[in-house]
Amino acid sequence: MSEPSVFTRILRGEIPSEIIAETENAFAIRDIAPQAPVHLLVIPKTERYRTVVELAAGDPSLLSELVGLANSVAAEHSDGDFRLIFNTGPGAGQTVFHVHAHVLAGGLSEGSLGG
Repeated sequence: MSEPSVFTRILRGEIPSEIIAETENAFAIRDIAPQAPVHLLVIPKTERYRTVVELAAGDPSLLSELVGLANSVAAEHSDGDFRLIFNTGPGAGQTVFHVHAHVLAGGLSEGSLGG
């Protein structure tokens, strides 16, 4: 049996983290190493999907819920303008192989964060 993901460990309270929003199927936390003034992670409560492609094919309603939660936390924690990024695979900088979205906002400009 594989180790639980870092996100499962956060939900269990094993890793201290600030959960800023939660729904029945997802939660959002502040990143501990932010890449932008506002850097939040939006994570499904299931470890079933490793990439956003798997999630979109397997449970489009959960993907929609993640996007909705990203929108609501961005509205609450920034001026409402944000980037929503899903890393898929090690070439995209993903180090935790569990689908999650990055909400980046505040101080973003054309060309910041690589584009």
